[in-house]
Amino acid sequence: MKVWVSKYALTKGVYEAEVRDCGTGTVNDTSKWGGFCYYGEGQEWHRTREEALTRAEKMRVAKITALHKQISKLESLDFSK
Repeated sequence: MKVWVSKYALTKGVYEAEVRDCGTGTVNDTSKWGGFCYYGEGQEWHRTREEALTRAEKMRVAKITALHKQISKLESLDFSK
């Protein structure tokens, strides 16, 4: 079965993988480093490329928001006291 993996979208991008369905929303990719399990259809893996790209975009926006928050906290630090 062919799926698109978004688990590592922010570091490796979205990629296609040939996997074995393990049931209960889990798939196993044995082609890489002894095998990977991806859990949660719609979270880590997707049946269509479009779904994976939508999830990757949500991850990107969430990461940018978190980084803005972190920058804001750092800018508000005052060491002169």
